[in-house]
Amino acid sequence: MHFASIVFLGGLISAVSAHFHLEYPGPRGPFVESSEPNFCDDYGEVTTNRTTFPLNNGHYLFKSEHPDWTMGVMISTVSNPNNFANFTDSKGNYQMAVNYFSTSGEGEFCAPINISAAGIDGIKDGANVTLQFVFSAGDGNLYQCADVTLSEDETDIPSDVTCKNDSTNAVTTFSSGAIPTASQASTSASASATTTQSAADARAVVGVSGLLLSVFGGLLALA
Repeated sequence: MHFASIVFLGGLISAVSAHFHLEYPGPRGPFVESSEPNFCDDYGEVTTNRTTFPLNNGHYLFKSEHPDWTMGVMISTVSNPNNFANFTDSKGNYQMAVNYFSTSGEGEFCAPINISAAGIDGIKDGANVTLQFVFSAGDGNLYQCADVTLSEDETDIPSDVTCKNDSTNAVTTFSSGAIPTASQASTSASASATTTQSAADARAVVGVSGLLLSVFGGLLALA
């Protein structure tokens, strides 16, 4: 009985600690797992060492440590974006460089990103922008940011970056600028989401610390 409870707790801890590592373009600062549920992994200020990034036909690379997940990329043209509102347009809608999509598979994931095709004001050669990568694997949204300078002359990833995919599973793309719900993310590859979400909603993260404490307390009572 106690063994089964310990196994359950171990699985729960594993589920809530899933995360992702942004590898290219380089993130604002060193990866801090405990800060990932916060805006830009808790790096509120823009970096002075921006990555020169393709305006057209670029790629991004990250590592997923969760088997099933959803990803989207928001973009801000504000010089020093330090809150979620800086990633919205004049109507309060999130500006998406990559619409949310869902797939499965752990490991490296490399995908194309064509920023010039996003149709966002201020996107041009030489513009300083910030990309915010939003990752969700069922345990709350996780965030990492990359500050980049867009360039028409930059046409490929650097030679020291390997663009590869450890999974070839199907991808479901969503038409909305809001992160899809769990039920939407489980639909077929032809599905599209039309739900909306406010800036406050995007900041919401599933709270699990209280649940862990409750479970741990229950185990102590059984001991």
